[in-house]
Amino acid sequence: MRIYVKVIPRSSRNEVIGLAEGEYKVKLTAPPVDGEANKMLIHLLARFFKVSKSSVEIIGGKSAKIKIIEISI
Repeated sequence: MRIYVKVIPRSSRNEVIGLAEGEYKVKLTAPPVDGEANKMLIHLLARFFKVSKSSVEIIGGKSAKIKIIEISI
């Protein structure tokens, strides 16, 4: 499954918000430094979709706010 995610780093809490089919907004407490926000994003999405962290991969936009995520179910 492929989804589009808008990431908001340095938020007050970690949260996944569904916007539309295949589109999500994710708030992260981690800063966008040294890949910390991407690591937390993968961890949070794995918990949200109830899959392992290795099943979640960022395939586009690693340094952008809007990312393309591939989730293997």
